[in-house]
Amino acid sequence: MDFSHFLSSHLLSAETGGKQLYREMVAQAVQAEACGYRGVSVPEHHLINILLVPSPLQMAVKVAAHTERLEIATSICQLPLRDMRVFAGEVVQAQALCDGRLVLGVGKGAFGYETGRIGVPMEETKPVFEESLAVLEALLSRKEVSWQGSRYNFASLTIMPRPEDPIPLALAIMAPPGIEAAAAKGYAIQTTPLGASHEILKSQVDAYHRGRASAGHPPGQRLSLQRTLWLAQDEADAQAMTALAHRYYQSFDNVFGGPGIVDSGMIRPLPRRQTVEELRHNVLICTAGEMVDRLGAYAELGIDEVIASSNFGQPQAATLKMMERFARDVMPHLGGKREKVA
Repeated sequence: MDFSHFLSSHLLSAETGGKQLYREMVAQAVQAEACGYRGVSVPEHHLINILLVPSPLQMAVKVAAHTERLEIATSICQLPLRDMRVFAGEVVQAQALCDGRLVLGVGKGAFGYETGRIGVPMEETKPVFEESLAVLEALLSRKEVSWQGSRYNFASLTIMPRPEDPIPLALAIMAPPGIEAAAAKGYAIQTTPLGASHEILKSQVDAYHRGRASAGHPPGQRLSLQRTLWLAQDEADAQAMTALAHRYYQSFDNVFGGPGIVDSGMIRPLPRRQTVEELRHNVLICTAGEMVDRLGAYAELGIDEVIASSNFGQPQAATLKMMERFARDVMPHLGGKREKVA
């Protein structure tokens, strides 16, 4: 099983600015490569202070300039917010500047607050995403493309420059029926149960394997599971980090299916129904022995990659130390340790 580090980017303090935020993301990517992770993943969100990366492709290029071998995945680029005729060229450019290390994760978006304010209400994101994906794939794979559809109508054109390296594509989907349908079409999948239970996680994984089996197990197809993860030094550390993660989810839940109460870009934390104890049971915040056992169960389920989401607002130094601890004490037990860069 492989491991990637999710470059989650939060402006949880009004004193933190974009320069520090993105400098710390790059430092985490450099640490991931030094510790032997397979790769990093870059989110995209707008108008809010969590997961704040307006241009994931731009961040991918920056990370590529500071690393040598890391796979750099977008998790995800929101297709309904873009014009595919422009975006396709940006993808080709990014892949060239990333020396062929880019994995293009795409999805429809998850926060109604941002999609609505950018002109695509959440209830419209699915059909817009489906047409946008079809247009994007056509532009990347065919020289001459014309289109007549609900969102796109254009005469024949060619995206330039043409792709020189394969651009691996992954779809971000959470609902098991959607995961199964996409896997049956041969797509790689990025998914997450967020803070939900192991049973929800298993339903997502089972759906992927059903779809993949019906597609004849396409080579190169991969299931990447993003999970809240913190390798604690001891029980006190685990309790403290669970409480911090629970506070982070107070903001996340507000914009993910919640009322979307945002004050000048800062999401207002709201009370959660899920208790701290329930969150601790569901996510991977634990010491090394338990972490190895629980991730071993993930490997047995057939999860190809775990994307570790480990930023809840703690100091940068704590994140970097945890990454090193995880690489040293957990990854070698699960076959995910890669050769360090000198």
